[in-house]
Amino acid sequence: METTETLLPIVVPDTISTTPKRAYFIEANTIESTLEEMRTEHIIPVFVKDNETLISHVEFIESVQSITYDLFRGETILHPAVRLSHPIKGRIPEAKDKQAKDLHPWEKTLYYERMAFVIEIPSIQAEIDGNTLSLSIGGVKAYNEDNLYARSNQSDQHFKLFMGFQNKVCTNMCVWSDGYVDKVRVRSAGMLRAAVMDMMKRYDENNHLQHLKSLANYSITEEQFAQLVGKCRMFQHLPLEMKKNITPMLFGDQQMGAVVKDFYRDGSFCRDENGNINLWRLYNLFTGVNKNSYIDSFLERSVNAFSLSEEIKWALEGRQSWYLN
Repeated sequence: METTETLLPIVVPDTISTTPKRAYFIEANTIESTLEEMRTEHIIPVFVKDNETLISHVEFIESVQSITYDLFRGETILHPAVRLSHPIKGRIPEAKDKQAKDLHPWEKTLYYERMAFVIEIPSIQAEIDGNTLSLSIGGVKAYNEDNLYARSNQSDQHFKLFMGFQNKVCTNMCVWSDGYVDKVRVRSAGMLRAAVMDMMKRYDENNHLQHLKSLANYSITEEQFAQLVGKCRMFQHLPLEMKKNITPMLFGDQQMGAVVKDFYRDGSFCRDENGNINLWRLYNLFTGVNKNSYIDSFLERSVNAFSLSEEIKWALEGRQSWYLN
């Protein structure tokens, strides 16, 4: 059995910026946090049967951060942008008989069930259709996916990893399947770091950028956009047999309504003066409304936005697509 590992303190390079962001990569049902706040104020959940700690949010972020520093030496690397949701509140035993309103701050305990973070590398940039993109790395952790009632050496801990580009105009995350690992199952911090390293080494940023840039070369008309929106809303109600052969549609009706609203609203990604919209803008309409997804569905929908945009591109090239024909 692998022994428990302790992460060494991370030395923050001088190239790291501490300038706070004004916009968030995800918004719905989340709050902003920092590594220091989580390190000092949040407890770490444990496996009930043996009281061994799970890999904490801080340990997860610092593992990715440390590997990022090693692989991108000399680059400008921002501090992690962290978002939390689903607080799990408690209290110390001495305060068990107090009413909640009478609790002192030191009598309360807290950790968050779900966490998402992004580490941006703004010195690695590209431009698409007038938008500046910067390389970004991050992950998602949701303790509700772990079996906390098992023993620590008998149960996997679950993580999600991604690597892609962040649109500086709107902080939309551009993630595709080759930069996304949705089922990282580990039992130690060492196994987690190995998975992070493997994902980062396999990711091909140039290939990803070429696919993103190609979207700006294709456009659909307002009529085709209307057909696409209608088909997206129909997908959830199709018979299971039909769904098997169709690219999944993971955005809900409310999000599709927001896509339509932004299509007509003045902005960076609306239709042009002829009523058309190129696929880069369409893709950003999807990634824009995705910021209102919950943490546990954020990355899946981000990848789904790219898959749908690619399928529309293929349809315009003459290939068959249920969404656009």
